[in-house]
This record gives sequence, structure tokens and C-alpha cells, in this order.
Amino acid sequence: MIDVPDDLAANLSAHSGAEGRAFAEVLPGLAGRFLEEWGLLLDGRAMNGMCALVLPVVREADGRRAALKLQPVDEETVGEPVALRVWGAAGAGAVGLLDHDAAAGVMLLERLDEQRPLTGVADVRSAVRVLADSLAGLVRVPAPPGMRRLEDAAARMLEAAPEAAKGLVDEGERRLLLDCAAAVREVAAEPGDRLLHWDLHYGNILAGRAEEGRAGEWVALDPKPLAGDPGFELFPALHNRFDAAEVLWRFDLLSGVLELDRESARAWTLGRVLQCGLWEIGDGGRRLEADHVEIARQLLGRN
Repeated sequence: MIDVPDDLAANLSAHSGAEGRAFAEVLPGLAGRFLEEWGLLLDGRAMNGMCALVLPVVREADGRRAALKLQPVDEETVGEPVALRVWGAAGAGAVGLLDHDAAAGVMLLERLDEQRPLTGVADVRSAVRVLADSLAGLVRVPAPPGMRRLEDAAARMLEAAPEAAKGLVDEGERRLLLDCAAAVREVAAEPGDRLLHWDLHYGNILAGRAEEGRAGEWVALDPKPLAGDPGFELFPALHNRFDAAEVLWRFDLLSGVLELDRESARAWTLGRVLQCGLWEIGDGGRRLEADHVEIARQLLGRN
């Protein structure tokens, strides 16, 4: 019997309401079904992210260790197996996809070393350099047809921003949110066509295993893929392990390694601040996150 961790059940409920609670209820049966159908044996404790259950497993057929990932199918997750397959064919540095069932939202993935996330690298500048190299490998790949598109997300954000800004209680933050929207408006006509990860923070990069031929490699996982401009990828590296004194150093390092136009990358990074702000306001928030405000101010040259 597979137990659903309490925090996963709570996250599913908070994220998807009744649909999330329903998914949590069927998760044990869904896991049991694919363990049987794919000939897998449990090989350790269950793990979970915000909305996914991950079971370490061994394939009975060949003894290969792997990870069974189960998650709801929605607009953020539906493209994950497609992206992993494309990145795998290109040798782009993403976790390997061994099998999947698109309708059920179940994937069998290469086993990585969950005890060695990039968050464990104490030297943050070294971690940023690793993340930059990972991003560079991923975004060199063109997005396949059918991916959700940055241009659509940008259009929705620009439409929502004027009214949403009125919900902020701080006048400076209202102006900041609208300035972020203005920056996005300047680049919206050129949304890009690269295959983006969208959520590449330090916890979404793990060390590879020697048995997979990836000793010494850092491997990206858990994408929420979309097609767009690589400048939209930089924000998680600025916000996670936040240090106000390092924002511009990180931004310059990332945009340099990815060979991005700095002004375009700045605008799309402000777009991520806008996106997060709209989510916060949509959830009833009246202030922007302080770290996000600091990132935007520095990119806008206001410090």
C-alpha cells in the first residue's frame, strides 16, 4: 500500500481544489497499477514535490533502478514527457525518460542521486554557474510543436496587469508592477521558440549516477515546459537562495552564459516578476514579495 504524504495531499488540495483532492485519493491505486504493469519493485521511501509523488523503484526485467513519478495532468505538466524525450534525443542534460503514460500523468525516469541536489553546494556562485550551464544546454533545443507558448502567457499578463495593480496597497509596488508590464510589452512581439524548463532552480538539479553513465554530471529535472525566449528562464536562479547583493552578478552571469541580449533578458525577467505578482494578487495578496520587488528594482536601475 502506497501512503500519500500529508504535505503532498495538502499541496494538491491548495493547488487544484476538488480535482487535487480527488487525485490524492486515487494515487495509491494508480501507483499500484503502474508498479504491476511496468514490472517495478519499490526500492526505498516515497518522495514528493509540490504536486508529484516519486517512488524509487527497480525494474524486474533488468534490475535497472529508476524513479516512478505520478502527477496530475494539467497545462504545466502535460508537456513534460514530450520535453524530456526531445532533450534526451539532443543530449541536453535533462533526466532520462524511460517510459510514460501521457493520459495518466505517469513517467518512469532515470534514477538520479536525490541525496546530492545542487542546493547542497555551499558556494552559491559555483551553484549559479552550474545552473547557467544546465540552462544553456536545455534552451539550445527548439521547442517541438504543441508546447504551451510564452506569447500566450505574455498576452494574458498584459491584459490582466492594469486592473490587478489596483489591488496592491503600496503605490510604489503598483508602479513597479506596471513598469514590469511595460517592459514585457516591448518584447512581446518576439516571444522566442526555444524549449524552456520554466522552473530550473537549484533544487531541480541533481547529481547523476555512475551506473547511468553520468558520474560527475548535474542533471535537470521537473520541467514545466513552454516555448519561448530563454530570458524567461533566469528568474528562479535570482529568487532562490536570494541575496540582494548578488542579483546583478547572477543576472549578468546567466545572460552571458546563455548568450542572451541583456535588454531582452531583463524585460523577460521582469515578466516573471509580473507573473508572480499577478498570481499573488489573484490569491488575495495586497503586497508583492519583497525579494521580487528587490530584483525588479535592481533590473530597472532603481537602487
